[in-house]
Amino acid sequence: MRMKIAVIGAGLMGSGIAQTCAQAGYEVKNIDVFEPAIEKAKENIEKIFVKKIAKGKITEAEKAEVLERLTYSSHMEDVKGADLIIEAVPEKIDLKKSVFEQLDKLADPETLIVSNTSGLSISEIAAATNRPDKVMGVHFFYPAPVMKLVELIRGIATADETYHKVKEFATAIKKTVVDAPEYPGFIVNRVLVPMQNEAAFMVMEGCKPEDVDNAMKLGCNFPMGPLELTDFVGVDVMLATMTGLYNGFHDSKYRPCPLLETMVKAGHLGRKSGQGFYKYE
Repeated sequence: MRMKIAVIGAGLMGSGIAQTCAQAGYEVKNIDVFEPAIEKAKENIEKIFVKKIAKGKITEAEKAEVLERLTYSSHMEDVKGADLIIEAVPEKIDLKKSVFEQLDKLADPETLIVSNTSGLSISEIAAATNRPDKVMGVHFFYPAPVMKLVELIRGIATADETYHKVKEFATAIKKTVVDAPEYPGFIVNRVLVPMQNEAAFMVMEGCKPEDVDNAMKLGCNFPMGPLELTDFVGVDVMLATMTGLYNGFHDSKYRPCPLLETMVKAGHLGRKSGQGFYKYE
């Protein structure tokens, strides 16, 4: 019998993870206490499937089957009965610890609880529960239904059984898995985000965003420039990840660019706000 999944958070990542699981045949409950986020998630997945049908990638019947497996709730208590809970709330350690503490009390004793953190300490998050052996990190990449990679991160107390069950699940939803060390940024963000940060410093020093991006696309064969990618993922998300690297390693090479902090304060978060390093309609 396939595991029943609960995804906490109906933002872009949470709803994308829920969609990924439902498309792979799992029963999924996407939970968010903020009801407008649920409505937005429903709108987004409807738009996604309309495009897929128009391109002939799925049929109306297949769409109906996926949506039948995907349900929504604004009540955290509805994690009851889930075999695996995937937390996908904003990248703030205190928030994640609070959510895990709550989930630990509400979930069944044998339920596994994993975090979609992009770089925070799994051991610290797990310590907020009475089941640290059943906690680990599962880092999806945006957009979750499209990106093939998942980073698996074990905390200091993660049990072998937990790791193997979660790895089996990640493979079942057609993801390629890599084992990442429990250090800030794991693998991808530890390599990628400092480059995006350096690109922001170059803009602050007078470079045009399009010149930086074109240089990296045409000179390094990148499909997307570092500043375009920052706008795509979210300036706030990138700043939070960079701040986590800086606080985690206490190394000046990870110092967040002040321009990023100014942009976030101004609400220039990238594509989702209509303004980042570029303007969007």
